[in-house]
Amino acid sequence: MALTREQIAMRVAQELKDGYYVNLGIGIPTLVANYVPKEMAVMLQSENGLLGMGSFPLTGEVDPDLINAGKQTVTSVTGASIFDSAESFAMIRGGHVDLTVLGAFEVDVNGNIASYMIPGRLIKGMGGAMDLVAGADNIIVTMTHASKDGTSKLLQNCQLPLTGKGCIRKVLTDLAFIEIREGKFHLLERAPGVSVRQIVELTQGELEVPEYVPEMKF
Repeated sequence: MALTREQIAMRVAQELKDGYYVNLGIGIPTLVANYVPKEMAVMLQSENGLLGMGSFPLTGEVDPDLINAGKQTVTSVTGASIFDSAESFAMIRGGHVDLTVLGAFEVDVNGNIASYMIPGRLIKGMGGAMDLVAGADNIIVTMTHASKDGTSKLLQNCQLPLTGKGCIRKVLTDLAFIEIREGKFHLLERAPGVSVRQIVELTQGELEVPEYVPEMKF
């Protein structure tokens, strides 16, 4: 069974480490803020100028002036700071973010990512994605494994305009957790109830499958 958006975010949260500074992109990545382990000291950064982002607010906690990069209302944690976007991008470009979580349209076996343009369709645009993929060594891409018509998004070569080249090492889809190395996709984990065969059929790029592929645990 394919993972929900919330389950993808939960699995990403397992990759967090104590003391990390983490940037969360628009879409599924923003949900990761809701699943940071309570005992873990992690500072979430938003490119619009917030360091110390918390989970989404409950009813009665909403501050319309406190938003993330996707213009969703959020909370802040103790020790949070607010600044302009120029300072935020200086942090990103300076390599001060330990982990970046991004969405994407396509990823290929060479670690290339396409995330900002689909010809003929109105898309929000680049945003801070190009800076984020250039300024971070540790990036996790979250997305569905295939489009609604069954077309794979994990390709031998990206077909859409690239956001970054050779920068992606890990992809978490609704079907699998995959690492990119040596010009191949390597299957690490599969979603509960999803077969290896399903993943292979929906992966267009070369996929290395070990003898045993564990199910993700939540």
